[in-house]
Amino acid sequence: QVQLVESGGGSVESGGSLRLSCVASGYTDSRFLMGWFRQAPGKEHEGIALMIISTGNTTYADSIKGRFTISQDNAENTLYLQMNSLKPEDTAIYYCAAKPGVVFPPRPLSPAWYTYWGQGTQVTVSS
Repeated sequence: QVQLVESGGGSVESGGSLRLSCVASGYTDSRFLMGWFRQAPGKEHEGIALMIISTGNTTYADSIKGRFTISQDNAENTLYLQMNSLKPEDTAIYYCAAKPGVVFPPRPLSPAWYTYWGQGTQVTVSS
């Protein structure tokens, strides 16, 4: 059973930075897609950054492109999300999610594809 545990959330002022971490366990190979999603109050889950673990290929939502960077540390089974130039509209619960695979599916940032989810970490950006 794949388990995902996020950390690194917090409260920052507009323009600040945070780095989220997601430690993964319970799988035996790198044939997974892993990504970051968020849910703001009253809104649906939004996929924002995705990586094919075996190749390092990435894709981003337009809303965060150029500000957020997804990366991995294979030795530590950890996925990161570096968030810079944060805005109040980035306030949300951020989730790490994963699915088996080695290629991007159609509409890869759609939450419906993802089987495994972490518990989430709160990010609050004040103006």
